[in-house]
Amino acid sequence: MKGFVDDIEELTESNKDFRRVLYTGKHLQLVLMSLKPGEEIGEEVHDTHDQFFRIEKGKGEVLIDGVKTKVKADFAIIVPAGARHNVINTGDKALRLYTLYSPPEHRDGIVRATKAEAEASEEHFDGVLTEDGLGTKI
Repeated sequence: MKGFVDDIEELTESNKDFRRVLYTGKHLQLVLMSLKPGEEIGEEVHDTHDQFFRIEKGKGEVLIDGVKTKVKADFAIIVPAGARHNVINTGDKALRLYTLYSPPEHRDGIVRATKAEAEASEEHFDGVLTEDGLGTKI
């Protein structure tokens, strides 16, 4: 089957990895994330593209260009291109979310159990797509 069809809520809520790339298309990437209490994605800026986040479980805050907003399950966040942003888990349980990048940011199928593991490895998008048959599935 081409494309991606699955229960995103179930996949997101059960994900325990800091970063898990589910699907990589030519122009879009779907990534699951799980932040431990007190953990953050890390401040970043995407100069050329917008980013979408959906919080499925937990609570935290999002910073977009210095503006802090509390978020919880069922919140959607859109970060416009060029905005400095971060997502932080302020709760006492895991913050589970998924994000859509356009274009892709990470290599297809990458699974990083911890933030430290993600920061220690090179994983920038290398042009390989899920449709090439090389991506991983949960």
